[in-house]
Amino acid sequence: MNGLRNWSLGLLGTAIAVVVCYLWLDRPIAQFAHDELQGFHLFEKLTLIPEALTPLAVVGFMVLGLRGLSGGKLSRFQTVMLLSGVSLAVAVVIKDQLKFAFGRPWPETWTRNNPSFIRDGAYGFHPFHGGGGYASFPSGHMTMICTVMTVLWICYPRFRPAYALCAVAVAVGLVGANFHFLSDVIAGGFLGLSAGWLGVAMWEIGDRQVRPDKDSVSIRRAQTGTPAPQQIP
Repeated sequence: MNGLRNWSLGLLGTAIAVVVCYLWLDRPIAQFAHDELQGFHLFEKLTLIPEALTPLAVVGFMVLGLRGLSGGKLSRFQTVMLLSGVSLAVAVVIKDQLKFAFGRPWPETWTRNNPSFIRDGAYGFHPFHGGGGYASFPSGHMTMICTVMTVLWICYPRFRPAYALCAVAVAVGLVGANFHFLSDVIAGGFLGLSAGWLGVAMWEIGDRQVRPDKDSVSIRRAQTGTPAPQQIP
């Protein structure tokens, strides 16, 4: 129940943050990024970090799936990678549906003469409008990076500073390049966190433990006399 309570509080906090950003922060930040940060190409490069996740997830899913079909067993590391890929795929599907449901224009005009806040003053939500010009909320890039980083955060906690740095770098890049409003990034981050967290939780419902140092696993091995598997760094 603590997990459900924490997720619900996170959802509430995200909703409040999105409303605050929508009313007071999104427009001035987008205008500042347009006026002052257009010459800094570092922001655009930071947004490329999640681009490799989707092809890697596809390749990983196929390789590990074929290994399973051949009768081979997955190591803990391989299981975590597979879980990351599956969680990412689910997160991308949910993200696409939410983009359609909210129908928010982008901060800038990027492709196919899309309406934008900077060029046209287009601001707000147009539920179920459809079309690529109304797909800013939530951020897909932030969703992807946070999904994978959340799974790794839970399963390999020793590297948490690196995971946090990756997520923050992508968020800074998206806002600095004016690819997304700040509220888009916040919502995408929470969606990714939720997808990764729920993915691990549902996997463990089936008694396939991927978290490190689980007392319940140690107790079960002691009761059954099963030797502990070799840990994979």
